[in-house]
Amino acid sequence: MGLATAPPRGVKCVAIATHVRTLMKTATFPSLRVEPELRDAAESVLEAGETLSSFIEGAVRETIERRRTRAEFIARGLASRDEAKRSGVYIPADVVLADLSDRLEKARVALQQKGAKKDRP
Repeated sequence: MGLATAPPRGVKCVAIATHVRTLMKTATFPSLRVEPELRDAAESVLEAGETLSSFIEGAVRETIERRRTRAEFIARGLASRDEAKRSGVYIPADVVLADLSDRLEKARVALQQKGAKKDRP
């Protein structure tokens, strides 16, 4: 069955998408030499059905996402700094800290209330 042809009657699109995915080439990471203790530590935290390879892949994906998020955060901060310099409008640190403290306290109260609801029969 070619990719451009319609699926046979009764075949779902999910099967076609899976078939297309299997046709794509995959890549590998370079071999990685580590201390036996690090490998043992990684293997000791594997969840049921998880392989060391899937654990490593997940760790790489999470690190990529974290670094992208950090880069975006820094870019927003620098843009905010530049806008403050351009406009001359600054918010004093004590105002920002007070606002953050208020938000933190509200979040703590909400979390405590949520926990109290869970504890009720």
